[in-house]
Amino acid sequence: MKCNQDIKSRGIESVVLNAPFADALSQLRSKKYKIISLAQNSNLRIQYGKEHDVSEHGNWVREAILYIPSGENRLVRNSPILKFAEEATKLDRQGKEFYPTEKQIERALRDSIEYPKESIEIPTNRLDSEALTVWTFEGEDNARNYGEFLIESGIKKMPISAVNKEYVNKQKKPFVRQIWFRNLNQSSELDGSLKNLFITNRMRGIRNKK
Repeated sequence: MKCNQDIKSRGIESVVLNAPFADALSQLRSKKYKIISLAQNSNLRIQYGKEHDVSEHGNWVREAILYIPSGENRLVRNSPILKFAEEATKLDRQGKEFYPTEKQIERALRDSIEYPKESIEIPTNRLDSEALTVWTFEGEDNARNYGEFLIESGIKKMPISAVNKEYVNKQKKPFVRQIWFRNLNQSSELDGSLKNLFITNRMRGIRNKK
């Protein structure tokens, strides 16, 4: 498992690696990196352009969706999976969901926002006026800048995907799905429907430059 450092400037360093979720997260932490957030990821895309690796490829990010049966789905800033990555990856390999405890749910909800129950698209010229994307990219200015970047890249709408609500409502307890931030060729989709933690996939890490 090899970390590829492709960004080392402007006060930060970023690496990307390919591995199952738990292994990738462990490797990042061993090298003092944290898994990247959506806001950090979008900012790097703006800074390094649409032809850089950070824009041409998708990756796991810090955020996740808490799906609540017959309730309100929530996009959470700090995924409960991050503290239980091995367990979540193992459950995923078995085809099972990761069900957080009540305490983990309470902690995650402290920094969260409502997430749609069905897949939608948000026009890129409205990222700074939609509560979901303003929260996601940590401010109106960041959301506006990313929207303008996407427009310049030929993207008119950013998809927001969700697990089928009928499936969600059949679950007995809330469950979590990690966010996959798709590349520009896939319209920079926020994919909150994926499982696949157990397969080899891309994770990006970030840390302050030494």
